[in-house]
Formats: sequence, structure tokens, C-alpha cells
Amino acid sequence: MSALWIAHVTVTDKEAYAKYAALATKAIEQGGGQILARGGRYVQFEGVDRSRNVVIRYPSVEAAEAVYNSDLYQQALRHAKGASEREVVIVEEL
Repeated sequence: MSALWIAHVTVTDKEAYAKYAALATKAIEQGGGQILARGGRYVQFEGVDRSRNVVIRYPSVEAAEAVYNSDLYQQALRHAKGASEREVVIVEEL
């Protein structure tokens, strides 16, 4: 069953976060992820307002987890830490 990786992000250091985004995009592509939304227009109804919202479809929860745990994504993540405030969740699609 396919899965969605959903991230809500506030970028606090654009330069460092750009390095994260470049490496993360490679990891996502290598792991079979399909980016459905990245940034763009949104409407916040509840919760913490994060200006960057990302939705990526993967073939399965396990495929998404594998990308998150991959060496390339972990390398990317080092640039995001301290450069952003984030919530990330993977949910199985119906």
C-alpha cells in the first residue's frame, strides 16, 4: 500500500536549508518518491503555521522509512537541523 511523507517546515536559515533540499531531493528520487507538493499556496486551519508544506508519495511506508534512514538523507538532514523547525510523518494511504 502506498504511503505519504508529510512535512510541515519553518525555514530559519535559507542557505543551509537549500543544501538540505538539494541532497534530500536526490534521496527522494533514488528512493522512488514522487513529490506531490513542495511549498506553494496553502491554507492553515489548525495547529502550528509552517510556511513550507511537503507531500511525497512512496510505494510503501517501508520505502519512505528507507529513504529517511538512508545515508544520503541523513547527510541532508544535518543541514536542516538548526536551519528549520519541522514535523515529519509518514502515513499509509487508503
